Amino acid sequence: MNLISIKSDKGSSIDNVFYANKTLSRLKGLLGQSSLTMQQGLLIAPCNSVHTLGMKFDIDVIFLDKNNKVVKIKTSVKPARMTSCFSSKKVLELASGSAEYNNISIGDLLSW
Repeated sequence: MNLISIKSDKGSSIDNVFYANKTLSRLKGLLGQSSLTMQQGLLIAPCNSVHTLGMKFDIDVIFLDKNNKVVKIKTSVKPARMTSCFSSKKVLELASGSAEYNNISIGDLLSW
């Protein structure tokens, strides 16, 4: 997995995001992680649904369209849950509370 920095069109940034764009890294996701800081995350592509089976902490899930526009945000997704957005092409997983902390909202454009 590559390490990237994600920036929003509003100026906020998340500096330590792993980019999971290969099959094995997409399958593993955040499994095995005990936590994330507000400046860490996982970008999964292609992806339009995620699960938190086997996870040990809540996450915020940000769904992006083909142009990297935020189309849906699910906050504080608890372990052993599933969420999806079929129009999404990528998913950004963050620590619970990070979407608000980083001022990310629906309609924002993200870049890396």
